Amino acid sequence: MTRSYDDLYWNSSDGLRLHARDHRPAAGTSPRGTVVCIPGLTRNGADFDALATTLSARGWRVLAVDLRGRAGSARAPDPSSYNPRTYADDLVALLRAQGIDRSVFIGTSLGVLVTITLATRAPGLIAAAVLNDAGPKVPRQALARIGKYAGKHLPPMDLAQAAAYAESIGKASFPRFGADDWRDMATRMFRERDDGLLELDYDPAVIRTTRPWVLWLLRPLLWRAVRTLTGQAPTLIVRGALSDILPPDVARQMAATSANARLVEVPEVGHAPTLSEPEALQAILALLERVA
Repeated sequence: MTRSYDDLYWNSSDGLRLHARDHRPAAGTSPRGTVVCIPGLTRNGADFDALATTLSARGWRVLAVDLRGRAGSARAPDPSSYNPRTYADDLVALLRAQGIDRSVFIGTSLGVLVTITLATRAPGLIAAAVLNDAGPKVPRQALARIGKYAGKHLPPMDLAQAAAYAESIGKASFPRFGADDWRDMATRMFRERDDGLLELDYDPAVIRTTRPWVLWLLRPLLWRAVRTLTGQAPTLIVRGALSDILPPDVARQMAATSANARLVEVPEVGHAPTLSEPEALQAILALLERVA
């Protein structure tokens, strides 16, 4: 299978070698700008392959990043650097290295927190934003659910076992997924070892700085960051209709922070939409039309 991207590497300010999937605009299309995609807590840039294929066919360059400690990016010797402020600074370093003045940012879950943090640290970089299924207030029960599996040790396994694991933690969010979907998800979540078995593709230490009480205390600052973002750039809030991470009232409050903000809900999906669903994809394409 032909890859749809090139490997792109850059260095963080503290010397880590970081990686992104660089999906270039399709041949024959007029370049329209850059989209930076930021994945969730234990995920990586592979989650955006399908979306990137659609956007690059329309002339967009898509940089789907592996946050530090995930997939192709180096693991941090100091786990305290696994936090939204450092992640945001890593993205600033990426855009500077590539000579990119402004970009559209698409963040999923943790990527939402990184995007709104970036809005407070380097607001001029954001041409528009998509906030996918997370916000300034996350129910404690939802965080507890994620804490039951995120960062936990798993023994090496084959693809069938990895797919079964993906289904066990994700079936409530994706009730329409079939066997092929779970296998595809497993290939994005796991990396192959030298012996052919699979292991989760992230540093378990990324979980250490994600504590429910920390997020609870940061709520006022996070709401301020959302208002900063929506006040300065077109913003799309995406919510999975079954999501326990982004409650409907929080999503509506986020959308009400500015006339620049719009909310779209994806039916029969929980946390977090893949962004290839028709409702999400059409809303993203409409947002991009506003900034191209």
